[in-house]
Amino acid sequence: MTHDAAPDGGENRFRWRESDGGLTLPAWIAIGLAIAVVVLGFGAWWTFGLGRGTPTDGAGMGEMGAAPSVPPVHGFYDGDDVLFLHTEASDRQVADMLTGMMGSPVIVVPPLAEVPDAALSTVYVFTNGVRPDGPRGPFGFQPDVFDSAPGDEGYSPLRALNLVTWRDEAAAEVLRSAEQVEAAIDDGRLEVERPGVVVNMPFLTWPGGKR
Repeated sequence: MTHDAAPDGGENRFRWRESDGGLTLPAWIAIGLAIAVVVLGFGAWWTFGLGRGTPTDGAGMGEMGAAPSVPPVHGFYDGDDVLFLHTEASDRQVADMLTGMMGSPVIVVPPLAEVPDAALSTVYVFTNGVRPDGPRGPFGFQPDVFDSAPGDEGYSPLRALNLVTWRDEAAAEVLRSAEQVEAAIDDGRLEVERPGVVVNMPFLTWPGGKR
C-alpha cells in the first residue's frame, strides 16, 4: 500500500498515514462528524418530537392542537369561486354583522379606514337581489364579488367596502365578476355606496392557487 507523506512544514503531531492497521486522521475526522450528526439528530428529536410536537404533525407548532378554526366564506372572483376570511374591520357595526354571520369574532380596527386607496382592493357586497340556495353574503343575498386575487397587480387583502343595490330587484341576477358588477353600475341597474369601511379579507383559495 502506498503511504501519504506528512504535510510540509516539519513533523506533524498527527499521523497522516495508515500504520499497523490503524485509521488515517481524515478517517477519524469523518467518524467524529458522523457521531456528531447522530447526537444532534437525537437532540432535535428529543426537543421537538417528545412531548412538544413537530411542525409537520398536523397540529401546528407546539401546543396548537386546540386552536380554534375560522369558518371560510364563499365569494366570486373573475367568474370563479373563492374562499376567504373576514379577520378585521374598521367599523364596529360591520364587524358585528360579520361576526354574527360566521359565528367567529371579527376584530374592530378603526385605523384600517386610514389606509391609502393605493393599498386597497375592492369588494362588492349585495344589499338586495338574488337569495341563492347555497352560500350567501352578509345581507343574505348573493356572495361577495372581488376585483383581484393573489398574483394580480395591485392585489391587497384589505378591501374597500362597496355596497351595491339593484334598482329593480325583480331584474336581479347573480353576478360573478367585478367586470359584470361594474357594467351593471355603469348602465344604471345597480347603485353603489362607498361608506369608507375597510375589511381585511385574505383569500384561502382562488383560481390557480391556495394557501
